Amino acid sequence: MMNIANMGQRLVRASLMIAFGAALAGCSGGGDAPAAKPPLEGARIGGPFTLTDQNGKTVRDTDFAGKYRLVYFGYSFCPDICPVDLQKLMRGLSQFEKADAARGAKVAPLFITVDPARDTPEALKPFVARYHPRLLGLTGTPEQIAAVAKAYVVTYNKVPGSAPDRYLMAHSQLAFLMDPAGKPVALLPLDDPSSNIDEGAPAAVAAELAKWVK
Repeated sequence: MMNIANMGQRLVRASLMIAFGAALAGCSGGGDAPAAKPPLEGARIGGPFTLTDQNGKTVRDTDFAGKYRLVYFGYSFCPDICPVDLQKLMRGLSQFEKADAARGAKVAPLFITVDPARDTPEALKPFVARYHPRLLGLTGTPEQIAAVAKAYVVTYNKVPGSAPDRYLMAHSQLAFLMDPAGKPVALLPLDDPSSNIDEGAPAAVAAELAKWVK
């Protein structure tokens, strides 16, 4: 049975997809024919940030100048959706790297937590290591996380659990591809929690990266 946090996450994801509307029509990942322009071109998504990675190092958006960024928001204590999304996204990135190492190296994968209270650098380090050797886990103060989430039109809220430290986080389920200047390009494929269709298959992620990464 879908828990309350996942229900909230599903509703947030659905509302944001409706908001993106026609932009999402270009995110199916099928075929090799290039689109006329990136589906999120001109969208007000992204912006400056200062966060801390899993090694305790300060990381700024400017550190990725000249690189594409694969940005996913979630939290390491997520019981189901975030781990599956990350696994498929990172396998898709690995497939893309294997097919084209030069272009694959241009993509910086970033996992930004929406649960900074529990997702300390120490908690994030073993978590991100499971998925990809280059995946950065980013955390910060509640204010820093709120600011970067707002910049990426990501919403989140705490759902009380059986104990104070066993809460869940309902949040937007979105994976962004940003260009080397930090501008939004496209949403990468993810599974819809309400269906059994494998929309976020690694091959679909790799195809979408191949379409936009130059």
